[in-house]
Amino acid sequence: MARRHNVLPGLSMTLGFSVLYMSLIVLIPLAALVLKATSLTWAQFFKVVTDPRVVASYRLTFGAAFLGALLNGAFGLIVAWVLVRYQFAGKRVVDALVDLPFALPTAVAGIALTAVYAPNGWLGAPLQAAGIKVAFAPLGVVVALTFIGIPFVVRTLQPVLEDLDREVEEAAVSLGATRWQTFARVILPALAPAWLTGVALAFARAIGEYGSVVFISGNMPMKTEITPLLIMAKLENYDYAGAAAIAVVMLGASFLLLWGINLLQWWGRRYSTAH
Repeated sequence: MARRHNVLPGLSMTLGFSVLYMSLIVLIPLAALVLKATSLTWAQFFKVVTDPRVVASYRLTFGAAFLGALLNGAFGLIVAWVLVRYQFAGKRVVDALVDLPFALPTAVAGIALTAVYAPNGWLGAPLQAAGIKVAFAPLGVVVALTFIGIPFVVRTLQPVLEDLDREVEEAAVSLGATRWQTFARVILPALAPAWLTGVALAFARAIGEYGSVVFISGNMPMKTEITPLLIMAKLENYDYAGAAAIAVVMLGASFLLLWGINLLQWWGRRYSTAH
C-alpha cells in the first residue's frame, strides 16, 4: 500500500506549535481565570454574580448589545446592499468608513461619541431640546455598541450579496413577482444565514466592549454601568476573586454565543450547498 503524504509537510511540528500558541494565548489565561473564581465557595460565587448591582450591569450590557445588534442588522443590510448594488461618487470612501470602528481605538471612539452626543454637542444639543438624552444615559451605551458593531454585519453580507445570482431575481420578476416579493422570497432567504451570523458577531463583540462605552455612559451604578466596567472596578479594589467570578459568567455567555455563531455558519454552508 502506498504511503499517504500529508498535505502540509511537517504537520506534527506545525500542529504542536499551533497548540502551544493557542494554549499560551487563550487556554492558559482562561483556565487561570476559572481557577481564580474557584477560590470562592458556591455560596460566595452565587452572591457575587447575583448582586443587584451586577445584575443591573448584566441587564444593561446584554440589553444594549442586543438592541445595537438589531440596529446593525437593519442598517448594515442597507449599507451592504448600497455598496454592492449601486455605483456612486465617493463609494470607496464610504466603503472605507465602514471599517473605521475596526481601526479606531475604542477610547478615541468613546471620546468622539461623547463630544457629539453630550448635552452641548452637535447632535446632543438638539436631541436634548427634544427631550432625548443620549450621553450619560442607557441610550448612549446603545449608540456606542451600534457604532462598534456595524462592520461585522456589512462585511459578512457583502461577499454573499456579490455572489448572489441576479438571474434568479430577474426570473422572479419575469414571473410576476413584485420587488418586495422578490426581496422577501428570493433574496432574503439566501442572505439569512450570513445576515444572522453578522448580527450574532456584532452582539458578541458588543457584550465585551469597554473603551467606547466608558466615556459616553457616565458609569452610574444601577443605571449606566456595564459589566466590563464593574469587573475593572473590582480589580481596582483588589477584589480579584469577585472580578473573576463575574468574568466567568461573561465567559460562559461568550462560549454560548460562539456555539450559536458556529451553528449559524454551519447552517449557511449547508444552505449554500443545497442551493
